[in-house]
Amino acid sequence: MPHSIKTTATASIKPHRSLLGGAMIIAGTAVGAGMFSLPVVGAGMWFGYSALMLLGVWFCMLASGLLLLETNLHFNPGDSFDTLTKVTLGQFWRVINGVSIAFVLYILTYAYISGGGSIVDHSLSSFGIELPQSVAGLIFAVVLSIVVFISTRAVDRITTVMIGGMVITFFLAIGNLLLDVSSVTLFHPNGDPSYFPYLWAALPFGLASFGYHGNVPSLMKYYGKEPKTIIKAIVIGTLIALGIYLLWLIATMGSLARSQFTDIIEQGGNMGVLVAALSQVIESDWLNTMLNLFANLAVASSFLGVTLGLFDYLADLFNFDGSRKGRLKTAAVTFIPPTVLGVLFPNGFLVAIGFAALAATIWAVIVPAMMAYQSRKLFPNHDSFRVPGGTSLIILVVLFGLVTATCHLLAMADLLPVFG
Repeated sequence: MPHSIKTTATASIKPHRSLLGGAMIIAGTAVGAGMFSLPVVGAGMWFGYSALMLLGVWFCMLASGLLLLETNLHFNPGDSFDTLTKVTLGQFWRVINGVSIAFVLYILTYAYISGGGSIVDHSLSSFGIELPQSVAGLIFAVVLSIVVFISTRAVDRITTVMIGGMVITFFLAIGNLLLDVSSVTLFHPNGDPSYFPYLWAALPFGLASFGYHGNVPSLMKYYGKEPKTIIKAIVIGTLIALGIYLLWLIATMGSLARSQFTDIIEQGGNMGVLVAALSQVIESDWLNTMLNLFANLAVASSFLGVTLGLFDYLADLFNFDGSRKGRLKTAAVTFIPPTVLGVLFPNGFLVAIGFAALAATIWAVIVPAMMAYQSRKLFPNHDSFRVPGGTSLIILVVLFGLVTATCHLLAMADLLPVFG
């Protein structure tokens, strides 16, 4: 057993950490980009195949998250991906994984700044306030980065409030759409009769919709070595996200014609464009306000969850301590690069999500499976948590990652059909 592996340290119990808070961090991280990209990228395969894809992706991403937790439990709370990969897989995979995780979390942060700027700009325009989208994105990033700088508990509390607000505004705004959903529009749309071929190009966006893995080390740091609590938080959080996604697809695809998504895609497919199209369907000004509020809460909570994972990862990578000065250094390297990109390129939402999914197949799918496989060799008699399914589940997760990455590369090369 390598001398550098830390197995003797005992994590302190965190008796006052609520299960709900952890589940909300997971759900808040997932719900955001996936929420608003799924109807757009799923327009080709429409509702039936979109729902089946989401179910399959949810299972594989849940499995990879639990495999990551299995490895993480052999280390000290606070150790993140850099430490885990260095010990279990060696320096080569440490570098590969470090590059991919930094790219994914940075590009998702940029995507949320882009989406946040778009929806904030759309929301303000309804009040007669006109701002450049880049300025709206800058305001969005600065305000929320302060929350992450304060503490994990601040993210927990604010995200819990945001998720509660999302649930309320979601059902107020979307409930009206759900009541008027057309079964013909939902299950038998007009236009191109082919559906299944569009699934493959959309698969990477499904993966990105469940990209909560950066928060698994954060949850262990938050709860301590309490696998039962963390597992429940991950399962509940991802199920909340899955349920919201399915209802969202029903509301959007049951209300907007398939042909309307062609126009949405031509305008860039950003959050504000989709919300504007739905606003034309909702006749009530008050319900339109609820829809705008929901969109703002969704992207804000997702931004907080993703940047919390990036913040903890960079603190571990650069050995920044938890003092005010150390957290300020971590905040600088976390938020400045994606915020600058958000100001310079405010409409990169969908493109950023696609590239994030490509890199996420490495650090959120393939590497967690490999680390779990290797950690079972390093700790053969360890009585900690082990994910059911044995090696077969690990192989399934790796294959899922490889297929998803291949689909994105083929779509980039125009070798897969892409709707619109």
